[in-house]
Amino acid sequence: MLGHIVDTLRQMIFLLRDVEQTRESVAALKEQLAATNEVVRQLSYDVQHNKEAERHEREKLVLRLENSLLRMERQLTEKRSGRGGK
Repeated sequence: MLGHIVDTLRQMIFLLRDVEQTRESVAALKEQLAATNEVVRQLSYDVQHNKEAERHEREKLVLRLENSLLRMERQLTEKRSGRGGK
């Protein structure tokens, strides 16, 4: 009977130790999760920022292209006007 009580107490002590280790592990995992979430938030912000920057660059490129085409068109028009008027 006494041996059974000692075994039960020993099991309880081991279980309490396991529970404490599990709590510590859970706390560490929560910290890691919080850090990971922060990294994901920052990456999401960076991706969005890069998308906007790339969109602006594409818009500027299109405007430069349109500007170049308009200049070329104007030059062609001036050359045609110059030839026809001579």
